[in-house]
Amino acid sequence: MKKILVACGAGVVTSTSAMNKLQEELANRGIAQDEYTLGQSSVAQIESLAGDYDLVITTTQYDNDAVKIPVINGLPLLTNIGIDQVIDEVIDKLDL
Repeated sequence: MKKILVACGAGVVTSTSAMNKLQEELANRGIAQDEYTLGQSSVAQIESLAGDYDLVITTTQYDNDAVKIPVINGLPLLTNIGIDQVIDEVIDKLDL
């Protein structure tokens, strides 16, 4: 099972919206919820949590060389502009 961490500035509202949209879009592509799990955090927590996940999706800019897993800019999950590209990248990085 693949583990995805969704992070925003404070780790609550924006990441919840992004998680909901991510689940919806993955379901639209035929990917069942039992193929992945989601976690939620603030961007400040990413480095300490990254070891427990396969992929990070952020709703803000994030760049940290200490994080050794893929980090995807998930802003399109909120704006719906470029969302297909984000979902394609998630599927590709996690081999779903």
